[in-house]
Amino acid sequence: MTLTRKLPAAERGGRSAARLARPAQTAHAATSAPRTMDRRAFLKRSGITAGAGAFASALPFSMVGRAEAATATAAGAKVEVKRTVCTHCSVGCAVDAEVVNGVWVGQEPVFDSPINMGAHCAKGASIREHGHGEHRLRYPMKLVDGKWVRMSWDDALNELSARLLKLREESGPDSVYWIGSSKHNNEQAYLMRKFVSMWGTNNCDHQARICHSTTVAGVANTWGYGAMTNSYNDMQNSKAIFFMGSNAAEAHPVSLLHILHAKENGAKIVVADPRFTRTAAKADHFVRIRSGSDIAILYGVLRHIFENGWEDKKYIEDRVYGMDKIRDEAMKWSADKVEEVSGVPDDQVKLIAETMAKNKPSTVVWCMGQTQHTTGNAIVRMMCNLQLALGNVGVAGGGTNIFRGHDNVQGATDVGPNPDSLPGYYGIATGSWKHWANVWGVDYEWLKGRYASQALMEKSGITVSRWIDGVTEKNELIDQDPNLRAVVFWGHAPNSQTRGKDMLEAMKALDTLVVIDPYPSATAAMAASARKDGVYLLPAATQFETEGSCTASNRSIQWREKVIEPLWESKPDHTIMYLFAQKFGFAEQLTKNVKVNNNEPDVADILREINRGTWTIGYTGQSPERLKIHMRNMQVFDPKTLKAKGGIDKETGYVLDGEYFGLPWPCYGTPEMKHPGSPNLYDTSKHVMDGGGNFRANFGVEKDGASLLAADGSASKGADLQFGYPEFDHVLLKKLGWWEELSEDEKKKAEGKNWKTDSSGGIIRVAMKNHGCHPFGNAKARAVVWNFPDPVPVHREPIFSPRADLVAKYPTHEDKKAFWRLPTLYKSVQEQFANVGKDYPLIMTSGRLVEYEGGGDETRSNPWLAELQQNMFVEINPKAANDRGIRDKDMVWVKSPSGAQIKVQAMVTERVGPDTVFLPFHFAGHWMGKDLIDSYPEGAAPVVRGEAVNTATTYGYDSVTMMQETKTTVCQIMKA
Repeated sequence: MTLTRKLPAAERGGRSAARLARPAQTAHAATSAPRTMDRRAFLKRSGITAGAGAFASALPFSMVGRAEAATATAAGAKVEVKRTVCTHCSVGCAVDAEVVNGVWVGQEPVFDSPINMGAHCAKGASIREHGHGEHRLRYPMKLVDGKWVRMSWDDALNELSARLLKLREESGPDSVYWIGSSKHNNEQAYLMRKFVSMWGTNNCDHQARICHSTTVAGVANTWGYGAMTNSYNDMQNSKAIFFMGSNAAEAHPVSLLHILHAKENGAKIVVADPRFTRTAAKADHFVRIRSGSDIAILYGVLRHIFENGWEDKKYIEDRVYGMDKIRDEAMKWSADKVEEVSGVPDDQVKLIAETMAKNKPSTVVWCMGQTQHTTGNAIVRMMCNLQLALGNVGVAGGGTNIFRGHDNVQGATDVGPNPDSLPGYYGIATGSWKHWANVWGVDYEWLKGRYASQALMEKSGITVSRWIDGVTEKNELIDQDPNLRAVVFWGHAPNSQTRGKDMLEAMKALDTLVVIDPYPSATAAMAASARKDGVYLLPAATQFETEGSCTASNRSIQWREKVIEPLWESKPDHTIMYLFAQKFGFAEQLTKNVKVNNNEPDVADILREINRGTWTIGYTGQSPERLKIHMRNMQVFDPKTLKAKGGIDKETGYVLDGEYFGLPWPCYGTPEMKHPGSPNLYDTSKHVMDGGGNFRANFGVEKDGASLLAADGSASKGADLQFGYPEFDHVLLKKLGWWEELSEDEKKKAEGKNWKTDSSGGIIRVAMKNHGCHPFGNAKARAVVWNFPDPVPVHREPIFSPRADLVAKYPTHEDKKAFWRLPTLYKSVQEQFANVGKDYPLIMTSGRLVEYEGGGDETRSNPWLAELQQNMFVEINPKAANDRGIRDKDMVWVKSPSGAQIKVQAMVTERVGPDTVFLPFHFAGHWMGKDLIDSYPEGAAPVVRGEAVNTATTYGYDSVTMMQETKTTVCQIMKA
């Protein structure tokens, strides 16, 4: 790897270096606190939060450096503190940024935050680097004869809009593909789905497709909502924690605060993973598995649970449909079969089962280790079924704790540019479009006229995982008229996607390629290495240069204050959308309900519009005013329950008592109804107006003669209906005699509507506040999902498996002719490569490092982080290394059956088994042995560059969501 440069100490800023080191010191100090005291309480009682100066006086001299701020203050400059949220992972760590004369000079973790309680990881501790931005994209640029040339914003907008409108006229709106971002705040993500809809296409997507789309689909189809059921904080209540497909210690470091509190209080931790991770190092038990064998192992676990009578029979009878079929399948998975597929002996499988069953409440955690498979939708449903069998869903300390990736990937999924849904998971049927047209204040017929046809308006678009095939596939095989001719990367890293070799060919074939990003990203370098023109770069502002809300993994929503003005010539993403909308002719419709100041749509107004339309998932109660009050009063929220204990906002007199931090969705009804948010989903022990609930009635009321509604006595606490019931609509309200409880205005808006489309919120108000009932009904969770390819989860071998014997026993799906608009291959590819293990015997998997995030361009451009991890590497077991004559730190070639090869450094380690290699996915900037530094705009190359693992990953997609299969493919390694 090549370090572009390391800033001299003077340029880095001595004060900042001292400040950035401080969180590690406070974390160390906290370990000496009594086990019954949380970090925040310790820091408060120690007087640390009385002032940074008081704490600094107790630190070594090398960690104290307040000279610049002191000088500025003495000169009369005001130090402003702006409260924001880290822009890396989904934990949601709060940060107080210190600004002097518009310059970001310092930062502190927020000690009062119930989420991070004064802690940071390496990434969070270095976010102030955004305030300098030496490696940022500074101004608009385009590729001219293979060189990057600076442009003005006016020229860039005029030229780009003309090109895109020409493509729209020639080939239709579906010829342009829009890749949104999980780094956008909620308002920007929402505005982008609205923007793309008014352009006239569903060809849009974002990072969630390739990280947790299988979670969203699998979990939502099991019990109603496709999100984390509990919270990081609630894991302190767990008596057992089972990690499978998650390395939280590196991917979500601050979450370990809560997990280790649970361990201190006696919780047992089990980690099942192909690799001995840093999380495994904290576990009571580590179980090494073969990547892709999760379903087999989980059936083995369930077999032990059923054989020993450890299941919660009453819970299953009252609240679960189809568990008998799961039991039947589990009984087929004998100890020998499980070990054959997974490599895990039966005593370890039983250990998992016994630990989870005898230490309740117990919880499970998964991330991309489970989602990124061709069977990802089935794997995540198996985790749900495990928890349903144990009666662990809807209880404190239980649930499925699904750790999301980017800081706002949850929010962008909830309200952003999904190709199969409008904001709030409304779908794209006619009724959904009419609902949102009403919210937006536009005519439905006008909106329909923006699309090539109503059929395409109601057809799911191409997914981001397959845009390359939208460009290169034969036109007659695509389920839309044109191939893709332009792609807009609006905050997305191309190296996070599989089949990098094929992607480069697609980039060559495009008419136009656009990058809108604070950093030029690997897109710019890849494109410039293969093209001479037709590529444009537009500088976007970071989330510290605007304001807006973001949704953490636990569904809590936080409001970021604007820290500094946009650097260089960058503009906020929503401003850029508005400027393009002006050129495209729909700016008035885009912002009909939103004030626009100096071409910037008002962010708070955008959230208010989200509040007016997103009834389905309860994004309606979190007004900007309520969120800002929560951010000002973090100290009143309990770090274990997230519930406010008293508290009155000094600025407004608002009473916080009883609300949950960040009003975790669903926060139902209007803001005036004051729903407190839902800390743990489906919890019948609480009243619905205290965040309680039950499983959603979203799949009908009966199936094959069996009721899908919950049994008598299993409704939420205090509900007037103490039995199963369907979702509420105007008819049910009238039948129950509750219609007259609506106001006259509410009746007008609710007539003919259901709780999801009643714009008054009256149906929700009457059901919840007056009668304690859940508006989405009270049903059973589905252990069997009959609308999926495998209603009962089935183990299927990865497309590329080194085990030909298992491919024959557990083949993948049949090929699909038209799936998300594209032909999608399964069995034909698997059969073609059935013996791939002969030449490519090593299982290749990938994952995160604590130092970097996502595609890595942003974090590898940060000198503080770049210094910590300077090389792309492959972890290889000593046996596999010795058999190939490879020694630690040797440069090696990792060769793929796709024909790609990448040159990386070997790390010889026992972390991986002899059959598996691991590579981090945060690197880019090298291409099959060549450094692409000359392909970046001058001065904008990341400090650290390296090969992207996804240059070498292979074909393979989930059978429901088109998730890419990055966690299990094959390779061969040889010394370079």
